[in-house]
Amino acid sequence: MLDILIISPHPDDAEMGMGGSILVFKDKGLKVGVLNLTNGEPTPFGSVEKRIKEAENSSKFLNLDYMEILDFPNRYLMDSIEIRIEVAKRIRILKPKILFIPYFIDAHPDHISASYIGNASRFYAKLTKVDWEGEPHYPKRIIYYFSNHLKFQYPISFTIDITNCIEKKLKLPEIYESQFSHRIEEVKEFLKLRARYFGNLSGVEYAEPFFSYEIISLKEFNSLL
Repeated sequence: MLDILIISPHPDDAEMGMGGSILVFKDKGLKVGVLNLTNGEPTPFGSVEKRIKEAENSSKFLNLDYMEILDFPNRYLMDSIEIRIEVAKRIRILKPKILFIPYFIDAHPDHISASYIGNASRFYAKLTKVDWEGEPHYPKRIIYYFSNHLKFQYPISFTIDITNCIEKKLKLPEIYESQFSHRIEEVKEFLKLRARYFGNLSGVEYAEPFFSYEIISLKEFNSLL
């Protein structure tokens, strides 16, 4: 059973969008998994073998409790009954309490599709009278993370303080060498500036932003002090 399952269109999206938060979750003893819907290929400098190896190395670096790469097509990822069922099966088996999915406004069609797939699969996972693996399960909430190709003002519900692990997060682009080696310093600078910006907005040094349609209740007010 997982505490958190992150649905990612391609290997590297979860890490770039919320890699610092994953490190925070693991530091707190939570069980975290990443489900990649595609292997991310083709890309200019990658190969299927490279991308799989990079995802495995990232999983080890983040100490993930689960990582899987599905075989749906990069660039042409579509919300379909087939992929909804495949993702719902994983939700039924892994029983995550929370789903993190990409925000639904983006320039990359795969990211948009992944968002709709995540939402639909959450509903499908609770269905009865189906011959799918696992028992019906409905994650308590969906939270959206931002790993965007589109530059716009994010509609933030909250941030997670990643100050204590920002330097470790900045090692993640190095793991995905096939995607970032030709502009590694630019990517690191962007990730650090973005985290600094959202940290400044929320009163910490570095933070990652998230959005939720559903109202989130604080159990302890002290975290705001």
